Amino acid sequence: MPGKLPDLREELSISPGPRLFDGQPSWTLHDPVRNVFFQLDWPSFEMLSRWHLNDAAAIVDAINRDTALQLDHEAFGNFLLFLREQNLLQVTPGSAAAFAASRARQRGSLFQWLLHNYLFFRIPLVRPDAWLTWLQPRLAFLFSPTFRRLTVAAGIFGLLGAYREWDRFAGTLMDTLSWEGAAMYGVAVVFAKTCHELGHALTAKRYGCRVPTMGLAFLVMWPVAYTDTNEVWKLPRRGQRLVTEMGIAAWATLAWVWLPEGGIRQAAFLLSTTTWISTLAINASPFMRFDGYYILSDYLGLPNLHNRCFALARWDLRERLFALGEPPPEVFPPHRRIGLILFAWTVWIYRLVLFLGIAALVYHFFIKAVGILLFIVEMVWFVSLPLWNEMQAWRRRRSALRHSRRARCSAVLAVALALLFLLPWPDRIRTSGMLQPQTHMALYAPPQSQVESLPVSNMQQVPAGQTLLGLGSAELDLRTGETDARQQSLSWQSAAAGFDAATRKDWQVLNDQLVFSQAEQAAVGADFQRYRPTAPYAGVLVDVDPDLRVGQWLTNREYLGSLVAAGKWQVVTYVGEDAVHRIAPGDRALFIADGLGSRTLSLTVASIDRDATRTLGEPELATMFGGDVLAREKSGVIYPEQAVFRVALHVAEPLPAEQQEWRGKVTIAGKWEVPALRFLRTAASVAWREAGF
Repeated sequence: MPGKLPDLREELSISPGPRLFDGQPSWTLHDPVRNVFFQLDWPSFEMLSRWHLNDAAAIVDAINRDTALQLDHEAFGNFLLFLREQNLLQVTPGSAAAFAASRARQRGSLFQWLLHNYLFFRIPLVRPDAWLTWLQPRLAFLFSPTFRRLTVAAGIFGLLGAYREWDRFAGTLMDTLSWEGAAMYGVAVVFAKTCHELGHALTAKRYGCRVPTMGLAFLVMWPVAYTDTNEVWKLPRRGQRLVTEMGIAAWATLAWVWLPEGGIRQAAFLLSTTTWISTLAINASPFMRFDGYYILSDYLGLPNLHNRCFALARWDLRERLFALGEPPPEVFPPHRRIGLILFAWTVWIYRLVLFLGIAALVYHFFIKAVGILLFIVEMVWFVSLPLWNEMQAWRRRRSALRHSRRARCSAVLAVALALLFLLPWPDRIRTSGMLQPQTHMALYAPPQSQVESLPVSNMQQVPAGQTLLGLGSAELDLRTGETDARQQSLSWQSAAAGFDAATRKDWQVLNDQLVFSQAEQAAVGADFQRYRPTAPYAGVLVDVDPDLRVGQWLTNREYLGSLVAAGKWQVVTYVGEDAVHRIAPGDRALFIADGLGSRTLSLTVASIDRDATRTLGEPELATMFGGDVLAREKSGVIYPEQAVFRVALHVAEPLPAEQQEWRGKVTIAGKWEVPALRFLRTAASVAWREAGF
């Protein structure tokens, strides 16, 4: 350690800070050139306060002699390194090259600069310090205890009134869900955010802080208002925050309750809903550097909360994986340490989901090429780069990893997980299916029909050719009589035409009319067969309405029963396009009928449709009726929302014809597949689908 110490920069200033979470005092070091603040703990302050001794050993000895602290030379070396890295020391002659190299490392490459400024950059719009100095005394009443009490009362009465008129409140909200309403909400958001940032500025000004700039910040290309209130770090107490949006929400909600119908009440509604939602969903969130983050940081007494939690979470991950026995970056009580680690993981997941969501919005609603670029950048920046940095940290500890038993166990576990992901596994396709006979014929009533006879009862065996139902129709009887009479008349006229010279010339016309009449009579006969259905095969008549009586009139297409052939049954199901390639005819399957005590049937895949199904022939399998096929109904027809393929499976054992059709769960033993291939196939499918932008 050098004997003579470098000089501190003369423009630096130190002010008292809040007490830390462990009770020790803190101080705030201000660099006015960069307008950057550093929080110093007790040992750091004691070392700075004795810097005039100009000797490291003398400073450490003085601190150990005059205070309750016991420092070593390593602690002083670390503090000196901190001062040098943060450019808090005066530049010594001949160190310009080293200083330039340090600045170049901090700036990074052009690509890193572009990447950082894409993720977050600011555009200052105004320099408000002068007019805030004039405005703050005139709005001092907003900080008075009376106004705070009135605001709390307004919020309570406003929420109670909104609760009592919740139906009207919700109805007004639904009425604003339009393009015009979106524009009004945009105006309300701009007004609320302007007031919000103005509240920050006035609060900082009230406590003697300078507000150099206000403007717009772009977080992953998403605009948010900002106010430069860095000087609040000089305050020994940082709980003095004006919750501006909450105040606007309270008064706006009360105004909506009390005001009569009209434009002013509509404006109050827009302000109340906008500010309540933005406060609870955005500003109160501690996962980004909004108000909730700083409130939580002040409450815990942990400035720079995110970075400190991230460092602690990375240390915890290494200890759990490798048990290296390294000291933690900071010492916290066990319960607080666990909470900070969980908070760090929550922030990582939240940011990943948020930024990917922003990229998806840009892709779908603006420029797709930009959305793809944002997605790639965010995956590299938020996933790949942190993983790479962590892998580099592991590489630097490779000598310790070789001697760690926990590291060897973690390596074995990682290899096992990789093999689980890369080796083929038996696949199971699970969906809903419909148990039904392979051969069955449904009977429906023709138009304007009446029951004349019931020759077969329900559940009765019938031979092939047996008449199943006797139906009649007055219209059909009339048509039959007309066609028979016309047929007889034309036959007589055609036969007598050869004996009468007057009608002999019309003989060809009569024959043509006779042929037409015979065709009409055949059509009537075919219609008559619909009223006298016969069994095309031997089977059992099922599902006959027990209340069906002779003489009863029927509606068109009314279901009357089904003729089921004895013997083989089948299960019909639908499989998505991502799973259809994993099954083939002959694969085994299992059917478990819905309901308690239902039987289990062994199945075999019999056939798979080559083309996707356009309409669902078994509506019971749609999600709207309890099935697994996502579908929609239009004009009585069920349309699948996604590409599905019809699969027929034969039941191994014969079932009686009296067996009811039943819905259940189907499990098909598909081909073995590597799980990684499934993810790659899905990713390639999405990339190919979206490549046509």
